[in-house]
Amino acid sequence: MRFFRLLQIVTQLARHRLDRLLPKETKLPFWTRFLFLTFRIFPKPRNSPEVSLRLVLEKLGPIFIKFGQILSTRRDIFTAEIINELEKLQDQVAPFSSKTAREIIESEINCDIETIFTDFNDTPLASASVAQIHEAKLKSGENVVVKVVRPGIDATIKRDIGLMLLLARCIEVFWREGKRLHAFDVVKDYEYTITNELNLQLEAANTATLRQNWIGSDDLYVPEVYWQYCTHRVMVIERIYGARSNNIALLNQNEVDLKKLAHLGVNIFFTQVFEHNFFHADMHPGNVFIDISDPKNPSYIALDCAIIGSLSKEDKDYLAQNLLAFFHQDYAEVARLHIASGWVPANTSLNEFEAVIRSVCEPVFQKPIKDISFGKLLVNLFKTARQFEMEVQPQLVLLQKTLLNIEGMGRQIYPDLDLWETAAPFMERWMRSRYGAQSLLKNLTENATRWVHQLPQLPDLALGALEEINLLGKKSDEQTLILAEIREHFSREAKKARYTKIGTLALVVAIFVSLLPLSGHATVTEALVGTSVLSSFAIYWLNFQS
Repeated sequence: MRFFRLLQIVTQLARHRLDRLLPKETKLPFWTRFLFLTFRIFPKPRNSPEVSLRLVLEKLGPIFIKFGQILSTRRDIFTAEIINELEKLQDQVAPFSSKTAREIIESEINCDIETIFTDFNDTPLASASVAQIHEAKLKSGENVVVKVVRPGIDATIKRDIGLMLLLARCIEVFWREGKRLHAFDVVKDYEYTITNELNLQLEAANTATLRQNWIGSDDLYVPEVYWQYCTHRVMVIERIYGARSNNIALLNQNEVDLKKLAHLGVNIFFTQVFEHNFFHADMHPGNVFIDISDPKNPSYIALDCAIIGSLSKEDKDYLAQNLLAFFHQDYAEVARLHIASGWVPANTSLNEFEAVIRSVCEPVFQKPIKDISFGKLLVNLFKTARQFEMEVQPQLVLLQKTLLNIEGMGRQIYPDLDLWETAAPFMERWMRSRYGAQSLLKNLTENATRWVHQLPQLPDLALGALEEINLLGKKSDEQTLILAEIREHFSREAKKARYTKIGTLALVVAIFVSLLPLSGHATVTEALVGTSVLSSFAIYWLNFQS
């Protein structure tokens, strides 16, 4: 089965001549070049290679479509032409039968649908690659949506991901650029993402946490989760009503304050990242709705929390300092922070790295502030940093993707959005709150009790540490002597083995050559000379090899 699927994939690659995506200067192994020669059986399509790539993904089915959608966020890897085509991929999949949906729900919740719902709409509200959604109404009166995982999708994903990993590994092994693109890691990230989407309990937990973070806020609303009806394959959450964030005509029709809405989105993003450290990492227009009940004070509604991001304390601090350094055009500080964080190797030249960062950023800062895309600036910076062996940081890539989504959505809502106008004051406030006098006093207060309890133990701890240091010193001396003895022993044994090999081989050669006169192939003199020469050569060769 897997073989035929692989054959199908390769056939589609050949039919659409995706070998055209490879740069002309690419050097490939002989067998790979031979494989690509077979592609030329098919006529060259009129479409561009980028369009052909999109068509291939669409024909290969939902798993590949979703993969293409994720690739469309990787502006740090692909050209703008490829990204523009991949963004056209629509995750519109034919729904599975309502009968099957009902059977899955009843099996998972372990009771009849009529026991839970007074109404269940058999026509799906939405149907995607992993799951589909039905409207329903609980016996208690709440309007809800029921999300159901597609039957048999686990096996399909496992099969297709396995083939993707195989192709990615081949790309990295046989194409030099493949390693730079981190093809295998990209597919592994996708595997992690789509596997998480299969677990609706995880999505429910993410939704509940995000809701708790914003409870009581007028900025962002997250629907309620009905835990008693949530399982690995079924999730029931509150039905929400609002306008899609990309329905600008409807927003204008209701006279929504678009400027306020755009800046609110930026604030929500930075609050999630730096204050909550729990950010929705899939905030495209399909997952973000607008509550327009009060047009002058609009708010956001977040859906589909399968993909959530977070940063370590160190990454968050370095990122905050980087952003502020960018805002102040302090390129030396940006370079220093990249090295200090370990994002680039420690032996990187600070001056050279600063010069490269300046070359990327300075032209951008010459533009009017409203024309600067901070997301694209980060993408260009990441691309440039590759020459300094900057490795792709998965957590930062996820953040970059989310920032690009937020910025793109914000500019669609309000084209004159100045992301920096909102972000810079936020970051400065956050840094003051984190490192200011009040924050220091708070940390001292919180840790005072623990320090007081540990204070009486300090003399004993110090004495113990000194004893450990002395003991380690003694052990180190002992280990040095033992290692010296071991080295000497192995040296002696190696010499014995070498001389044994030499003697054995010399004896065998000498015996062989000495027997030549008896066979009539050499005189006694020739044999003696030959024995001497060959033995000497054998000794030399064995010594050299050893």
